[in-house]
Amino acid sequence: MLTHPGFDPIAIHLGSGGIHWYGLMYLIGFFGGLWLGQYQVKRLKNIDAHAPWRATDPDDMLFYIALGVVLGGRLGYVVFYQLSYYLLHPVEIFAIWQGGMSFHGGFIGVMVAMVLFARKRGLVWLQLMDFVAPLVPIGLGAGRLGNFINAELWGRPTDANWGMVFSNVDMLARHPSQLYEFALEGVLLFLLLWTFAAKKRPIGAVSAMFLLGYGGFRFLVEYTREPDQFLGLLSMGLSMGQWLCLPMLLVGVLMMRWAYRTPIVQL
Repeated sequence: MLTHPGFDPIAIHLGSGGIHWYGLMYLIGFFGGLWLGQYQVKRLKNIDAHAPWRATDPDDMLFYIALGVVLGGRLGYVVFYQLSYYLLHPVEIFAIWQGGMSFHGGFIGVMVAMVLFARKRGLVWLQLMDFVAPLVPIGLGAGRLGNFINAELWGRPTDANWGMVFSNVDMLARHPSQLYEFALEGVLLFLLLWTFAAKKRPIGAVSAMFLLGYGGFRFLVEYTREPDQFLGLLSMGLSMGQWLCLPMLLVGVLMMRWAYRTPIVQL
């Protein structure tokens, strides 16, 4: 049995406050994705000099993506997880520092933000999403490390040898589900998408693989993650996270079939 190290959530102390690890993880996610995007532009240009990407595209995208993640993530949490509470306390919707972000909301926010960027640049939206998809796991992995450092979003009780005690919760050995998500949604999903996107694919195929990869990994990990106390398990014994992943899996299957039935190929 393991014990959570009990990290200080503040990475850098500045007077009475400081810079939190979770905030640093957001920065790592955004700027790690930016660096990877810059590398990807060069790689695609080396393969095809007529590829539509500019060297400045990743930098320009960063603002849109950050806006989509923050606004979408917060609104998604409000709508998907605690709508009744925030309808009674609408001012608290803006209190992001109190916590409460949803990946699925952030995902929708990024899709909307990329619609705006695609119009600005004159790009095909789905082709833009194919470009962005392999960059996302960097942020997902960093975010899960932030969850682990903060000892939040812990797992369900387990008798496995690697069960971990989160003393801020109780003295039960629990699944370190944050690390499972880091490994699956961060490392493995990145390797899957980066390898898949390294070859010519029809437009929409890389986005479909993201939906299938993330949706599948998150659905499985949710079986080890403690459901939110204010929600518990929903219909069919599934968590809210699992129910939100089911549409991703369905759309991913349909999109992959559609992509390979079209002659449109991108690099």
